[in-house]
Amino acid sequence: MTLILGFDTSGPWCAAALLRDGQVLTLRHEAMSKGQAERVMPLLEEALSQTGVTWRDLDAIGVGTGPGNFTGIRITVSAARGLALGLGIPAVGVDGFDARALSAPPGQRVAVPAPRDQLYLRTEVGITMVARSEVDGLVHADIDPLDLVQAIARITAERRLGATQPPAPVYARPADAAPASDPPPVILDA
Repeated sequence: MTLILGFDTSGPWCAAALLRDGQVLTLRHEAMSKGQAERVMPLLEEALSQTGVTWRDLDAIGVGTGPGNFTGIRITVSAARGLALGLGIPAVGVDGFDARALSAPPGQRVAVPAPRDQLYLRTEVGITMVARSEVDGLVHADIDPLDLVQAIARITAERRLGATQPPAPVYARPADAAPASDPPPVILDA
């Protein structure tokens, strides 16, 4: 029996899926534009307790790695890495392209929603952002968060045995933050 917990906050939500041998035990979703850091762990606890399992029962953890909400992705990737380390189980990162591809109709290109009515597309050279209006109708991008997190858990079940690297965020562009321009403080010897 394989028990997989998948979760994601790459968009304006917290979502979790718990699967046992590929069968959905529970799905949880809460729409939220902020507050994922405070809500993700209680949501996961609720998903586990609702089904009568504990953290120690898990065989692997799957996490959405983006692209998407910068802070949301960092929250779940950090949580997954910490949980996996503490529980001694693999954590598998699943990007939004692979998760959406699981439910994409044949022949449709997979994209991930981006801010300002744009889409992230994966190309041979990386991830690019384009306006939705520039992409033809054969693009699979919008997906219900419950379907997305369920796909993350299913892909995790497939990849868990070969997982050797901890999950890492998938960023479409560099962070907007810049190093401080102030000189560092002077440390005085006492």
